[in-house]
Amino acid sequence: MEGAEPDPGTLRAAILAAFPELAGSRFTLLTAGWDSVAVDADDHLIFKFPRHAVAAKALAREVRLLAVIRPAVTMRVPEMALHAGPPLFSRHEKIPGTHLLAADYARLADTARQRLAAGMALFYAELHRLDPEAMRAAGAGPMRAWLPPEEILRRAWPVLPPVLRAYAERMVAAWQRLPPDPYGSTYGFFDGHGWNMAFDHAAERLNGIYDFADSGFGPLHQEFIYTDLIAPELTARIIAEYAALTGRALDARRIALLSAVLRLSELAEYAEDPIHAPVMLENVATWAAREGAT
Repeated sequence: MEGAEPDPGTLRAAILAAFPELAGSRFTLLTAGWDSVAVDADDHLIFKFPRHAVAAKALAREVRLLAVIRPAVTMRVPEMALHAGPPLFSRHEKIPGTHLLAADYARLADTARQRLAAGMALFYAELHRLDPEAMRAAGAGPMRAWLPPEEILRRAWPVLPPVLRAYAERMVAAWQRLPPDPYGSTYGFFDGHGWNMAFDHAAERLNGIYDFADSGFGPLHQEFIYTDLIAPELTARIIAEYAALTGRALDARRIALLSAVLRLSELAEYAEDPIHAPVMLENVATWAAREGAT
C-alpha cells in the first residue's frame, strides 16, 4: 500500500479472506486518514489499513494501548483486534456518530455543552490515572515534539501576512519563556478535537472517542488545547470540570498559549503544502483574531 492510494477491490478481498461471512456486506472506503485508510462495512464495522510501515507500527501500538485503556475509562473507545495478514489491518465495531465541528457546537443547547464538557473531563481524569509503567509496556512513548521555536518562525515566515508576523514572534517568545508544566508529564490522548469524536447530533450526545495512535506522554496542560479547535468556551468548561474531579487547577493562559503555538507549528510543518497550508494559516489567523492580535 505504500506510496499509492489503495485499490478498494484489494482491501475488500483482504477483509473477505479473514471474514468470509461479510461477502454480502456493503463496503465504503474512507480515505481521510493521514496514516491509514479505513473501510466501513455496513455502517457497523471499521477496518483500518496502514498506508506505510511507520503507520503499521502505530496501528499495532494503538491496539495494545486500547486494551489497557478500554477497561479503565467510562467513555466508549474502540475495541480493536489486529489481523497480521498480509496485509496487516485492524477491525473494530463502529462507534455511531459523526464529527463535532465548531459550527455544530455553536448550535448545541447549554445543557448539551455542559454534558459534553463533563464527559470529556471524566475521560481525561480517568486516562491520567492510568499506571505509566503499564502504558509504557503497551508501547506508549513521548509525544511527537513540535518544531523548535526558530524553525517554526523560519518555515512559517514566508506564508504569514505582515499583520501576523509580530503576533507569531510574541507567541513563540512567550512559549520559550514558559516554565515546565507544574503538573509534569502524563499519559494522555493529546488529540481531543472534534474529528476524533463520534457525536450523535440528534441526541446532542458524545457516543465515544477514537484514534489513539498519537497518544503518549506529554505535559498535562497540552492535553486540553485540542478542544479549542471546536470552541475555547468548551475548553473552559472542561478545565473547570476537570478541576472539580481531580483537584488540579489548570492555567487557562498556559493552555491558550499552547493552542497558539500548536497552530503556528502546524503552519510551519505544512507551509509548502498547497492543500493544507491555507487551512493552517486560517487556524492561526482565527486564534490571533480571538486574542485581538489582528
